[in-house]
Amino acid sequence: MGAPAAGKRGGWLPSPSIRQIKAARALLGWSQDDLAKHSGVSAPTVKRLEAAEGDIGGRAETGESLIAALQQAGVEFIPENGGGAGVRLAKRQRRSK
Repeated sequence: MGAPAAGKRGGWLPSPSIRQIKAARALLGWSQDDLAKHSGVSAPTVKRLEAAEGDIGGRAETGESLIAALQQAGVEFIPENGGGAGVRLAKRQRRSK
């Protein structure tokens, strides 16, 4: 899993597994093609990466693009903290009137 990083919310730099990526997509109701479109990663690359298990393979920039797209859509990656790694949708901030 990820290591602490300065400047990130909660101090944790996510390094999610492929299962977390798939779970995040499911929470958003996104297909692999949707993730490809939002991340700028090709659909065949998303499909290839998701066919594997474990950590995100390929180039670091590819994984970073996938993670960034999911986070921008409201996904939070939960680190392995004794209760198991996971994903959730972030609370939406209320806008003041």
